[in-house]
Amino acid sequence: MPDSLVPKTISTLAEGYGLARLRADALAGLTVAIVALPLSMAIAIASGVTPDRGLYTAIVGGFIVSLLGGSRVQIGGPAGAFIVFVAATGARHGLDGLLLASAMGGIMLIAAGYLRLGQYIKFIPYPVTVGFTAGIAVIIFASQLRDLFGLTLSGAEPGPIVDKLIALGHAAGTVNWAAVLTAALTIGIILGLRRLRPHWPGMLIAVAAASAFVALLQLPGETIGTRFGGIPRGLPLPTLPPLSLDKAAAVFPDAVSFALLGAIESLLSAVVADGMTGRRHRSSMELIAQGVANICSALFGGICVTGTIARTPTNVRAGATSPVSGMLHSVFLLLFMLLAAPLASYIPLASLAGVLAIVAWNMIEKPPVMALLRSSYGDAVVLLATFLIVVFRDLTEGIVIGFALGAVLFIDRMAKSISIGETKPLSPLPQENGEEHPVVADDPNTVIYRISGIFFFGSAATVGTVLDRIADQRRNFILDCTEVPFLDSTAANVIEGILRKAERSGVRFIITGAKPQVRRALYQHHVRPPRVLMRASIEAALEVIRNEQT
Repeated sequence: MPDSLVPKTISTLAEGYGLARLRADALAGLTVAIVALPLSMAIAIASGVTPDRGLYTAIVGGFIVSLLGGSRVQIGGPAGAFIVFVAATGARHGLDGLLLASAMGGIMLIAAGYLRLGQYIKFIPYPVTVGFTAGIAVIIFASQLRDLFGLTLSGAEPGPIVDKLIALGHAAGTVNWAAVLTAALTIGIILGLRRLRPHWPGMLIAVAAASAFVALLQLPGETIGTRFGGIPRGLPLPTLPPLSLDKAAAVFPDAVSFALLGAIESLLSAVVADGMTGRRHRSSMELIAQGVANICSALFGGICVTGTIARTPTNVRAGATSPVSGMLHSVFLLLFMLLAAPLASYIPLASLAGVLAIVAWNMIEKPPVMALLRSSYGDAVVLLATFLIVVFRDLTEGIVIGFALGAVLFIDRMAKSISIGETKPLSPLPQENGEEHPVVADDPNTVIYRISGIFFFGSAATVGTVLDRIADQRRNFILDCTEVPFLDSTAANVIEGILRKAERSGVRFIITGAKPQVRRALYQHHVRPPRVLMRASIEAALEVIRNEQT
C-alpha cells in the first residue's frame, strides 16, 4: 500500500506511543470536546436539524476522521461552512434526503482520495477561498438574527438572504429583549475570556453562564428543551436512509456540493495544521477518511462531517501529539452526552446564536480580505464576485464562477508576462593582437528573435503577430527559445504557421535552446528537421550559417 494511503494513526503508533503522549492527547481531546460541545449543537440547529444530530456528527464522524485520516491533529465534526448547504438540502429533500446526500458525498470523497484528486484542491485561487468563507460567514450570521433577537415570524423563515432580511424586518416589532440580553451576555463573556483568559473554554463557560442566568431569572425565550424537547442520552442504532434511484438522482447535485466543500474545508484545515506543527498531511488518505466519516455519520443520523478549521488549531495549541487526541475528543463528547444530556434542555437558543455570531465573525479573514482588496484590481474582483454570488445566489456557483474568474486573471497575467524581441548576440571575433573579444554579431541576412516566458494560447496571438511580420524578411530566421519553459499546442501551431510562411519565401528557420518538453510539442506539430534546424544555442546556429558562407 502506498504511503499516501496509510492513516496517520498507524504511522504514529509505529513511532512508539507511551503514557506521556497519551496524557497529552487526553488533555488536548478534553479541551477540544469542551469547545465542540456547544458548537456542534449550535451548528446543527442553524442547519435546520435537531441539536443531537450535531453531537452524533462530532462523535461518530470525528472519531473516524481521526482514526483513518491523513493528519496527526485534524478534528472532524460539523462545520459552519456546511450550514447553508445542509439547511437548503434538508428543506428541499427532507431529513432522509439530507442523510442520503451526506452518504453519497462520502462515497465521492472516497473515490477522490483513491484517484489522488486531493492535490488539485490547491489550484483553487486564494481570493476564492477568502471570498467564499466570508460569504458563508455573512449567511450564517443572517441565519442567527431570528434567535439573537428572539423574533417571532408569521410563517417559515425564508432561505434567500434578501427575503430573509425582509421577513425579519417585518417582525422587528416582536423583539424579545430577554433574548437580546442573553445573546449579548454570551458574546460578552466569550470576548472577555478570549482577552483575559484565552486558554479557558470561553464558549462553554458563556453558554453555561447564560443558561444559569435565564433559568434563575426565569426569563422568557426559547431553549433547546422548549423547541426540541432536549437531547437523548446516547447514540441511536445505525440505520440506512431510505434509498431509491429517484431519490439518489434528486440529491445528487447536493452530494456533489457536500463532497466538493468537504474536500476544500478538510484539506485547508489540514494545511493550517501543517503550518502549526511543521508536519505534512496525506491529502489522499484525508479525503478517504472524510468519506468514510460522512457515510458513518449518516448511518447514525448525523449531518456532514469535515475537518474543522476552528477546532483543529485548538487541538494543536492544547498539545495534541497524534490522532488519538481526536478520537478521545469524540469519546469525551459521548460521555458528556450520556451524563449531562438533561442539562442541555436549559440552554437558550439565543445563547447558541451568540456563539455562532462569534464563529461567523471569526470566519471572515479580515487582514487577508483587506490585503486582497488593496493588492490588485483582479484579485479584488475575484474576491468580491465570489463573496456576492455566495451571499445572494448560490455557494456552488460562487466557487465555480470565482475559480473561472481566477483562471482568466491568471491567463491574462501570464499572457502579459511573455516578451519577444530582436536580439543581437555577442560573437567572439579575432582581433589584431590575436586575442578574441566579444563583439555584436551583425549579419544583414540573419534576424534573431528571442521569446521569454510561458508560450501558450493566451500569448499566442501576440507572439504570432510579431513573428509573422519578420518571418520572410531575411535569408536566415533564428528563433531562440532558451527562456521558454513551456509551450502548448496553440503556440506550437503558431510556430508551424510561421515556418510554412518562411518555407514559401525560401527563408531558413532555425530554433535554438528548445528544452526537451518544448521540442516534443514542436515535433508533434511537424516543426522538426529537415523543415527546421534545431540547435542548442544562438552561437551554434550562427556557426552553421558562417560555415555555409565560407
